[in-house]
Amino acid sequence: MTYSGAVKVGGPADVHELSDLMISKVAVGGMNNNAYLLRCRATDEQLLIDAAAEPQTLLSLIGDGGIASVVTTHQHGDHWGALAEVVEATGARTYAGRYDAEGIPVATDVPVEDGDTITVGRVTLTARHLVGHTPGSIALVYDDPHGHPHVFTGDCLFPGGVGNTWGDPKAFVQLVDDVERQLFDRLPDETWVYPGHGNDTTLGAERPHLAEWRERGW
Repeated sequence: MTYSGAVKVGGPADVHELSDLMISKVAVGGMNNNAYLLRCRATDEQLLIDAAAEPQTLLSLIGDGGIASVVTTHQHGDHWGALAEVVEATGARTYAGRYDAEGIPVATDVPVEDGDTITVGRVTLTARHLVGHTPGSIALVYDDPHGHPHVFTGDCLFPGGVGNTWGDPKAFVQLVDDVERQLFDRLPDETWVYPGHGNDTTLGAERPHLAEWRERGW
């Protein structure tokens, strides 16, 4: 089946099959949050990005093999609503951006700095610190050696714009600057974007609109 990234709450996961990594995307909770289960194909080790809601849905997706780690992209409650239950059930290590960790009520085992790497089996993800939606949001970049990069952006980049900064002009400029510098300036147009809510996109689809986003201010 061709991966589309279009999922809905209560529906099945959509699975993106890469050479070294399997990415399963599921929508959970009242805010249509996306959670992503990454599995290294060489070792079967698994990592979950955003234990957002519906712990039983997430644990069913994880399966009997468990997970080694959970990464929380940022401190907003709709992204960690099931974290305590998932960690209790799996014993997973927890990761979050250093500057958001205090806002997450489940202890962060590994505070993440910009440029830090997180492994799942033989696969390496690189964290990129993005400021503006929250002080310590992180995006995770997987630079697929067999293809194009993949980036999990939390609530910092979506189809059609950057994340919410609640009308704060300074925060908006910070976020759009960071997204441009950390993602658009570093990664090619083919880069697949997996956001915290809604459908996927690519950097190439969004790049032509950066100036438009700046002009409109959101």
